[in-house]
Amino acid sequence: MSDGVLIKEGSIYGEWREAINAAASMTGSIHDDAVGKKVGMRGGVVAGTMHLDLFPPVLVKTFGQRWFEQGTISLYFTYALLHGEEVRVIMQAPPKDNGDVQVETRLESKDERLVARGTVSVGSPKEKPYLQTLELESSSRDKLRILKELEVGWEMPLSDVLEAKEALEKSVKNCEDTVEWYSGKSPWGPAILPPSHTARLMQVRVPFEAKGVAFYGANELRYLDGPVKVDTPYQTKGKIIAVGATSKTEYYWFESQLYDKASNKLVAAMRHMTRYMKAGSALYPEIPAGQ
Repeated sequence: MSDGVLIKEGSIYGEWREAINAAASMTGSIHDDAVGKKVGMRGGVVAGTMHLDLFPPVLVKTFGQRWFEQGTISLYFTYALLHGEEVRVIMQAPPKDNGDVQVETRLESKDERLVARGTVSVGSPKEKPYLQTLELESSSRDKLRILKELEVGWEMPLSDVLEAKEALEKSVKNCEDTVEWYSGKSPWGPAILPPSHTARLMQVRVPFEAKGVAFYGANELRYLDGPVKVDTPYQTKGKIIAVGATSKTEYYWFESQLYDKASNKLVAAMRHMTRYMKAGSALYPEIPAGQ
């Protein structure tokens, strides 16, 4: 856990950390340098959900272990980073009585670019998380090419998921920041999963081959009866809640839930947006690669 968390003029600053492109070897993905440049990025970009791991050191220092039990991160990603570029958390300092509270937050790069904006919270504050305040718009099918087959309301069936201790031990090195509870014991018994790993367990992917280059546009992770533990059987399901298009992308939003398989308790929930770049897609020949 970082000991370099600073409070200054009403804001809390996390330490600078290097963005990690753990998926750089995924040929054909936006994390690949050649593909990233082809669709107009500066190179192979870091998945937005990797940045979720920057928050726990700041949030645990601010709210204690309760954040992993009933905490939320809600982020809209605005600028994609490359491997090794530095980034930090900046969040509004909460009132001294931390109770049930939500505050604004952002991620900032070393060159002062806004990497993400949103909110973090603990407990059940009266305000909605940032992504739930956005109006989600869907487009008619005639406006879609990459996601033309995807319908609002499509549901991913309930499926079993689990992350083994050995898998976490091998991949925790790819977390952009860590707390000690990812290794060995935690206040809840076994080791717990970093937010990026929990988000991965809860992903909903389209049920067909989408002919475009995908990247993450937004993510909201809510712990309702957390944390999420290693070597623990869970079940997840999800539903598409919006499908649409902009001038440069097509996108879909989904909501998903994670249940403890033994008790059927709802442990966590997620709202997420995945985008597909039109540039470089064979379905948009009129849009040159790199545009």
